[in-house]
Amino acid sequence: MERIGFADIPKGLFDAMMNVEEYIQSTNIDYKLLELVRLRASQINGCAYCVDMHYKEADAAGESLQRLYSLSCWRETNYYSDKERAVLDWVETVTTVEKAEIDEKFNILLKFFDKNDIANLTLVITSINSWNRLMVTFGIEAGNYQVAS
Repeated sequence: MERIGFADIPKGLFDAMMNVEEYIQSTNIDYKLLELVRLRASQINGCAYCVDMHYKEADAAGESLQRLYSLSCWRETNYYSDKERAVLDWVETVTTVEKAEIDEKFNILLKFFDKNDIANLTLVITSINSWNRLMVTFGIEAGNYQVAS
């Protein structure tokens, strides 16, 4: 049930969220990796709208269907790189706020990213978590998202 539609979202709120998205797009984080991050966080948060969107975006960016449909069980597969595994582990840590494991997982990320990149990845995760909470709370209907051509 839609409680607040896209047209009803206050302009300032939407603009603020889009400003963060514009910043994220300006970073040097690979787009396919960004979409894996967004999709995994959305799965954890149960946001059907964002799962639909980011599955379609990742698919359009050339991500393999095998990696997309098995993302929720990435630990049980052998087709994500060590770098991707470190990022997916970070997604789960930041999304669920696993404080006890932050230092260990941060240090693993340092093998693949500098602190600026880790800060940007963390912003991506917190941003998609915000989007997830907005879409779930507002009741935005899933399934209608279309990738821009």
